[in-house]
Amino acid sequence: MIETQNDTRNETLRQTAALMMNAARTAPKARGIDHLEIAMLTGVDIARLSDKLEEMSQAPGRGFFARDGENIRQAGAVVLIGTRYAVMDLNCGWCGFPTCADKARQAPLAPCAFNTNDLGIAVGSAVSVAADRRADCRVMYSAGVAALAMDLLPGCRAILAIPVSATGKSPFFDRK
Repeated sequence: MIETQNDTRNETLRQTAALMMNAARTAPKARGIDHLEIAMLTGVDIARLSDKLEEMSQAPGRGFFARDGENIRQAGAVVLIGTRYAVMDLNCGWCGFPTCADKARQAPLAPCAFNTNDLGIAVGSAVSVAADRRADCRVMYSAGVAALAMDLLPGCRAILAIPVSATGKSPFFDRK
């Protein structure tokens, strides 16, 4: 049997995305506390996310969501990495409040700098796996916002999406 790259592309991208999720999970986290939720979309779920991006592109300043929706339609998998907001009891002041208790009382939905920092480190670990496996990817804020609107990672207050692809040109950078 002869299999071409086109024959194996989707399974290879699914395997790559699974390894990306492992890398995100094992990335270092503040105080060793894990507030992340991580998932993979394939097939019809990518189409649903793309449709939501198209719908959201009608809002002022979000026209580029339609372009990003078309980009992710070309992905073999989309990795979602989100964080719940939690007080870390470090009283660092990065959030603008002198103590974690002040932040929790006055602005409970304001992100803790450590939660969003952990999200960024996890995303960096995930995309490094895609690079090591020579898969194209791009971190997308827009698709993360759409995933939030769809409640794809319940309990999360911030999500970033990473579509992965393996074609002759990256649909995420070689775009109009």
